[in-house]
Amino acid sequence: MQNKIQSAPTIFYPESDGKPMAETEIHRDLMIDFIQTLQDYYINEDVCVSGNMFMYYEEGNPRKSVAPDVFVVCGIEKKQRRIYRIWEEGQPPDFILEVASPSTFNDDIGPKKDLYESVLKVKEYFIYDPLGQVVPSFIGYRLIDGVYQEIDFVEERLRSNVLGLELGEYMGELRLYEPTLSYWLKSRIERIEDAETRVQIETTARQVAEKRLDNAEQALAEALAEIERLNKD
Repeated sequence: MQNKIQSAPTIFYPESDGKPMAETEIHRDLMIDFIQTLQDYYINEDVCVSGNMFMYYEEGNPRKSVAPDVFVVCGIEKKQRRIYRIWEEGQPPDFILEVASPSTFNDDIGPKKDLYESVLKVKEYFIYDPLGQVVPSFIGYRLIDGVYQEIDFVEERLRSNVLGLELGEYMGELRLYEPTLSYWLKSRIERIEDAETRVQIETTARQVAEKRLDNAEQALAEALAEIERLNKD
């Protein structure tokens, strides 16, 4: 009697743990804005920007996962991902930002930092508490010879060599600064407002042009009518 050939069991990698995306709306909005700002900044480059997504780092072991709030991976395809499996993508994140709170800070500064440093070898790791409830509320690390070294503040900002940008507080919010051209990248709301302003300006300009055209056509019609009247006289 022949033995039945059994297929290897399919390993399931969950996409969600059912927990809220962030502790407060402030934390959530910061995560979303950072992701969208970086996605716009790298729109023409092969850079994956995402966050709040399960990242699996040991093939065959669904328990080996982490979900960074914001992460950037340089040099890989832009596409929609449901989860991030490092062995399939070929590389870990180059940059990670964790938006901290009193309930997450010990994990962010302890086990997660050790994981990013020793296992995933993430080049840069930043922790920021938007409510200033933990100490330090803003800190960054850079991987040097396999060990995280704290990044020094310069003009109250922390530089990211990976991004080519600086992280700092602007008008009370964590924002990204472009040091070469000396300007703050606009937030999601500011970009929406700018787009709405441009639409309003274009609409007003079109209305003015249409009004001028109507006036010119009316003036021409009146001039032609006057010429016709004079010719009759």
